[in-house]
Amino acid sequence: MKINVLAVFPQILDSLNYGVTGTAIEKNILEIHKIDLKDYPLNSYGSIDDKPFSGSEGMIISPIPISKAMNLVKNKGKVIYLSPQGKTLNQKKVKELATLNDLTLICGRYEGIDQRIIDEYVDEEISIGDFILSGGEYAAVCLIDAITRHIPGTLGNEDSYLKDTFSNGLLKGDVYAKPESFESMKVPDVLLSGNHKEIDSWREHNSLLKTFIKRPELLNDVKLTKKQKKLLEEWASKDIL
Repeated sequence: MKINVLAVFPQILDSLNYGVTGTAIEKNILEIHKIDLKDYPLNSYGSIDDKPFSGSEGMIISPIPISKAMNLVKNKGKVIYLSPQGKTLNQKKVKELATLNDLTLICGRYEGIDQRIIDEYVDEEISIGDFILSGGEYAAVCLIDAITRHIPGTLGNEDSYLKDTFSNGLLKGDVYAKPESFESMKVPDVLLSGNHKEIDSWREHNSLLKTFIKRPELLNDVKLTKKQKKLLEEWASKDIL
């Protein structure tokens, strides 16, 4: 997969050279083409931003640097503008984007980018949450990392992402590692039993419980079994929240 990233500070994306994304890059599974918008200034002073015509506060990125950069990208694929006005990113969207061969991300800065760039080039606007960042580069790092986990050949254990939080619409349950006893707290006996059927059952139950307690709104979009529905009714009647 090739991802083009247009940014004012592309150096921020250097963090992708480590961890899972770094491994994908080393394996030539993932290619990240960083494009510095400062290389395409709108005037001899090297400016890439200007005051908005509306006279409102702040500066916006001019359409000229972005247009120049976009015209040099051969295979743009789907073009995404990372913006707080976009639809909130979720696991379903991540999986969808991971199937693409080419993807182009536009990272905003300051008060955003000229609307004409959005109208002309952008296929979709995506937000990583209802909060404001200093720039879209940070959002791009999050998006690329999430996508990379779903590209075949990236993870050592191909089944890992299938058990991640949100993989089935629910939160991931509790996890434990050695030692068995830590400050008087012990690992649940079932996880030490060696009975895989009981362990799987405990994990499913615990995942449902965690979701019910921490993110109950997620249950509205999950197809539940009769057993799961019964458990939820019991927990609700006991008011365990």
